[in-house]
Amino acid sequence: MKQILASTLAAALFATGMASVPAHAQSRTDQEEARKEMRAGNVLSLREIERRVLPSMRCGEYLGPAYDSTAMAYRLKFICNGRVLFVDVDARTGRILRRSR
Repeated sequence: MKQILASTLAAALFATGMASVPAHAQSRTDQEEARKEMRAGNVLSLREIERRVLPSMRCGEYLGPAYDSTAMAYRLKFICNGRVLFVDVDARTGRILRRSR
């Protein structure tokens, strides 16, 4: 029974395209790209971005960052008053681009 369930789940994931790229592969690539851009002086470090943004986000708990290498932007994730809040920050300038729920 377990084999049938596992096979069915694998087939469903393959059909939807979810099995084609592991979730961690994208984030690893973006992390490597962020490091490369930081070493080249093209973007600010994550620590610098956090130093600039976190003090203005007193409403909740900081959950962590993600880097979008295409947009050259960090997305910082927070929990504020029971809701998830994303803050998009330009990695080159540290300027907040957008806050979204």
